[in-house]
Amino acid sequence: MLIHPMPDPIAFSIGPLAVRWYGLMYLLAFVLFLVLGRIRMKQPHIAAAGWKKEDLDDMLFYGVLGVVIGGRLGEVLFYHPMYYLSHPAEILAVWKGGMSFHGGFLGVMAAMLLWARKNGRRLMDVMDFIAPLVPLGYAAGRLGNFINAELPGRLADASLPWAMIWPNVDQFPRHPSPLYQALVDGVLLFVVVWLFARKPRPTMAVSGVFAAGYGVARFFTEYFRTPDYEVTLGPLVISAGQMLSVPMIVLGIVLLLTAYRKPPAS
Repeated sequence: MLIHPMPDPIAFSIGPLAVRWYGLMYLLAFVLFLVLGRIRMKQPHIAAAGWKKEDLDDMLFYGVLGVVIGGRLGEVLFYHPMYYLSHPAEILAVWKGGMSFHGGFLGVMAAMLLWARKNGRRLMDVMDFIAPLVPLGYAAGRLGNFINAELPGRLADASLPWAMIWPNVDQFPRHPSPLYQALVDGVLLFVVVWLFARKPRPTMAVSGVFAAGYGVARFFTEYFRTPDYEVTLGPLVISAGQMLSVPMIVLGIVLLLTAYRKPPAS
């Protein structure tokens, strides 16, 4: 049976400065955003819209602020409000892990709204442009969670070839749920959204595929992750992550319906 390697969360140190794997994964996410963004700018319909490298660099700066602030506030408010109310100093300890994708999503939307207003762009044009650039960065973040031995999976059958013991939790086999989410919510979603976005689409369509796709993928992979807490809705018991994914599915469907009820943008 596999055993979580429990690597040192510190990748290397430079004097008193400790560089953590979790931070490096976020750095990788931002690099992927730039690399994929430059590739996307070469697509004819994107080039025709007048996107420039300077726009990409500027959006990255705004996006980093949105991800960090929104992701951390989402973790605090959506998942562990009572803990952070009792330990307010921990709110700023982002290097220890603990970032909510749903909070980061809202943070990025707010940041992109500010950027769009500043640069005379429509918000949904901006979101359609960046949507395919996000999933691989998300996958990098989940690898950071795995390295930190965070987000352990639910109990798994010992016969499952990749069932894994997490020594920091217990001695029972579990699903390596951060890896599931990196592959399904990240890599698979990237392939779907990237291929969809390679051709001209109506405004809001690419964002709709991303939002609905992430919501569905996350709802599925949450079945393998130990929930932060669960909510009972009549006969249904859903995790916090699933509950927060439902609005994304609804948003994605609304965006797609709205996009395809309008004539394609010329």
